[in-house]
Amino acid sequence: MDARGTARERWWLWLGLSTVIGLAVRLAAVFGRPNAKPHGDSYIYHNAANLLASGHGFVSPVWYSIGEYHKQSAGFPPLFILLVAIPSVVGLKTFFAQRVFCCFLGAAAVVVCGYTGREIAGRRVGLIAAFLLAVYPNIWMSDELALSETIVPLLVAGVLLFAYRFWKEPGVARAIWLGLSLGIAVLGRDELTLLVLFILVPLALLARSLDWSQRLTALGVGLLAVGLVIGPWVGFNLSRFQKPVFITTGLGVTMASADCATTFAGPLEGYWWQPCALAYARSPSVNTNADESVEGAELQHLTFEYLQHHENRLVPVASAKVGRAFGFFHPMEQIRMDSYVEMRPYRWALTGLFMYYVLLALSIGGTVVLRRRRIPSFPLWVIGLNVVCSVVLAFGNTRYRTGFEVSLVLLAAVQLEWFWARVGSSRRSARPSEDRPSSDPLVAPDAPDPLVADGSTIAAAPSGMQLRRLLPNTEGWNY
Repeated sequence: MDARGTARERWWLWLGLSTVIGLAVRLAAVFGRPNAKPHGDSYIYHNAANLLASGHGFVSPVWYSIGEYHKQSAGFPPLFILLVAIPSVVGLKTFFAQRVFCCFLGAAAVVVCGYTGREIAGRRVGLIAAFLLAVYPNIWMSDELALSETIVPLLVAGVLLFAYRFWKEPGVARAIWLGLSLGIAVLGRDELTLLVLFILVPLALLARSLDWSQRLTALGVGLLAVGLVIGPWVGFNLSRFQKPVFITTGLGVTMASADCATTFAGPLEGYWWQPCALAYARSPSVNTNADESVEGAELQHLTFEYLQHHENRLVPVASAKVGRAFGFFHPMEQIRMDSYVEMRPYRWALTGLFMYYVLLALSIGGTVVLRRRRIPSFPLWVIGLNVVCSVVLAFGNTRYRTGFEVSLVLLAAVQLEWFWARVGSSRRSARPSEDRPSSDPLVAPDAPDPLVADGSTIAAAPSGMQLRRLLPNTEGWNY
């Protein structure tokens, strides 16, 4: 077997090892708390999946529990419920079984993240990113709790994978794949709809290798692909609710729990409080016996009225929401609430907070490295912008930044790989020239270092043809 084949096999071996580690970490967390009960959102997902598997369709588990067996629900996007229903279909309906199943979904995200890192900046970046995602507590804690954030790393990494593939070779086929990945992401988390605007539109319109008619064509087919994926769910919702519903009906109750006197000042500023939603629901103008679309619209109307009467607090509260989501507004208090309300293990939540700050710092360096290589970093950073827009409309919560943490993992991996290459270069330069085998098991023997040529760092990104001459081991990079 040639050197390229050996390096490729080693890459997959190391990626498989990271995946196994990620799966082991998640399973250990589940088996460490085998008697955990569904709580909050996980209660809805757990019971909605079981009801779906039993043939009841997408109905409200809360109303079903009090005898309303046919009240339609779109409180959450369908994808995670559909996935969690898979073990239920084969008879594994316990919360424990669903949590174990989520561990495998989390392990799949490790693979996709590794492949995305490789697509962005090379093989070593992919392996580092996969390992970080495997062990990062802020990622795997949602898997252990069977929350829909379990699939967010998988969805976001998939979108970024196809986004960078389109950037490298823009065209209709790759625009379709990007659109399909975005459509699937929307069905997983409705706030990811904004990524259509933040990623697909600029990538298509700024594709310099295409003329304007080709750019508009790529954008059109990408949007069409998004529509084809989400179309059946949108049509289903339009047929079963009184008012138009596209992805979910959850905005009304979310805003009602996040915009009230308790969350506009005091210790819960920028957070949520369920009694607020219950207080709104007791208003004479809210018909709780109506379907979710009507009730949600009425709650939105009351919430907007409250916001209009408290305009002077909008900016401070929005800042608090963003600060909570990104760990800069009472972070220790937020960790305690994550432990109490979200049932996150407190010590691991603290570890996750520390790792988050480290990854955030490394991501700045990773951005600089990508810029020097003329690789765009904006698809990674707009995931954070998406989180900002979402939490301003809803409320600040640690797990709501999960998608952005995938970006941080990838950017940090770029910076760590840069450090790795620097250390390897220093060691090789200190050894006699005839005794300098490659220190990287992923690079073929006698191949030059990916970052160093003739002892000096590449100052400007070379062209695709120059890269192929410089790097004999570039199969799969698609420059």
